[in-house]
Amino acid sequence: MNDIPQARVHGVGDLRLDRVAPPTCGPDDVVVRVRECGICGSDLGYIAMGGLTGPDDPMRLGHELWGEVAEAGANVGHVAPGDRVVVQPLSRGVNIGNGGPEGGFTPLLLVRGAASDPATTLKLPPQIPDNWGALIEPLSVAQHGANRVAARADDRAVIYGGGPIGLSLVQVLRYRGLDNIVVVDLSERRLQAAREMGAIAVRGDDPGLSEKLIEVHGAEDFFGMSLPASTVWFEATGVRQVFEAIVATAGPGSRICLTGLHKEPATVDLVMLLAKEVSLVPAMGYTVEFDEVIDMLASGELDPAAMVTHHFPLSDLDTAFATARDTGRAIKVIVDCQG
Repeated sequence: MNDIPQARVHGVGDLRLDRVAPPTCGPDDVVVRVRECGICGSDLGYIAMGGLTGPDDPMRLGHELWGEVAEAGANVGHVAPGDRVVVQPLSRGVNIGNGGPEGGFTPLLLVRGAASDPATTLKLPPQIPDNWGALIEPLSVAQHGANRVAARADDRAVIYGGGPIGLSLVQVLRYRGLDNIVVVDLSERRLQAAREMGAIAVRGDDPGLSEKLIEVHGAEDFFGMSLPASTVWFEATGVRQVFEAIVATAGPGSRICLTGLHKEPATVDLVMLLAKEVSLVPAMGYTVEFDEVIDMLASGELDPAAMVTHHFPLSDLDTAFATARDTGRAIKVIVDCQG
């Protein structure tokens, strides 16, 4: 086969669709014909910082993907050519699209060592639509956060950030039985998507934000101050000021899950944190959550389609990434890697 396109970061702000040799499948490997790959906020970050692998080794990009098995090595028994699969990009430390030797924005992807870890390539049940395949990865990030704070049906949740992770959190929390989930954002497009998923949408610049949270979740008294009685808070923006505001606003005994990727130090009032006995729980990536999310989607009780706003062919990658940067109108941008 002739060479194939592969998205690679060559330096700061320098994303190119290079031509590379197609992958060779070893006896323990799987080659996936990538159907779709989503653009993640971390992809935009990798481009802005010039990648992780240095100028002499352009960084392969793309980790939110699904496709069909094109080839399976002789030692692979859990999948066969033609199977629909979702790829777990961090399994076995191969770091697909996260600094490893492969990336998902390409028509053919090599998944190394799949024979020794079937979790690298998980079959999609027939009841899961094709257009949900690339959403399993962000849903797994959200599920990991919900697992980390042990979110329960009787929790009262506030999610700061209505992007793909924030909206994925709405999905997994509703699946757990939570009602009156509040999503806080500045983008009306994202707030509308949150409403479509059954959440209560509030603008982050609303001067009465704390009062509105009290209206929805009730109030807790804290040394004469009335604070929202929300029990679990999710920071999914990566904005320092948002995290600091959550710590200041959270009521006694609440849990804060840090899922946003922060790039600067934050200031935390440790006296208030101590006095309120607030739990701060970071959550990054996923472990067992891919299987959990597949089961959730197969149940028919979730519908994450509202967070997909744009589709582009791989040949129009520059436009796809430019659109993803426009958070006022884009939420999840999906790339057709066969186009």
